[in-house]
Amino acid sequence: MTEVGARVLVVDDEPQIRRFLRLGLEGHGYEVLEATDAREGLRMAVARQPELLILDLGLPDRDGLDVLAELRGWSTIPVLVLSARGREAEKVRAFDLGADDYVVKPFGMAELLARVKAALRRRRAGAATEPVFRVGGLEVDLGRRAVLVDGAPVRLSPKQYRLLQALVAHAGKVLTHGQLLNEVWGPAHREDIQYLRVFVRKLRARLEADPARPRYLLTELGVGYRLCAPDQFDTLH
Repeated sequence: MTEVGARVLVVDDEPQIRRFLRLGLEGHGYEVLEATDAREGLRMAVARQPELLILDLGLPDRDGLDVLAELRGWSTIPVLVLSARGREAEKVRAFDLGADDYVVKPFGMAELLARVKAALRRRRAGAATEPVFRVGGLEVDLGRRAVLVDGAPVRLSPKQYRLLQALVAHAGKVLTHGQLLNEVWGPAHREDIQYLRVFVRKLRARLEADPARPRYLLTELGVGYRLCAPDQFDTLH
């Protein structure tokens, strides 16, 4: 089964949001399940085994972040958080708890569909297991540890490559500053955000035609960074 046709569980107490999502997702071939609160959403996640969960944080019976934390205790299902809460602290906490993506209301269906496809693709294929990652003119050959931009080889330092490798492994997903620092430099460096920013600038200088207007390595302000997935690149460019 391709990404289209997947079973998506929407957990949101707003009827108009559920209707909008159902029309948009079903119009692109997805099967849509609906739950109006946390209890029903968790029950359906167990009983119906969806391939992706769209989770609102402002549920009537429990905070959505608590639901996410409980879900991550027993499931690796991709979770796309959909919320009116746009504060950086909320986003950081959601990603640290295991969210795959975070979309702030109001939102556009085209953007949401691109993020749904990217999350499902990561789950089924696993970007880290693909021998070659391609998006736009960027190509990362994980087997040969080779990087090309528009066909030209790019030289990276070992840490720059490790940072890029971590982003490729989660392409399309926002990784928080803490997650990247922990994965690339270790737990002792989880708070060295300025250190990470320096490396991101250097990596962008190697990968982007215009580092001031990046196309591949995108910033989620106050939260972290995301390497654009192919479906997202097609939508944004």
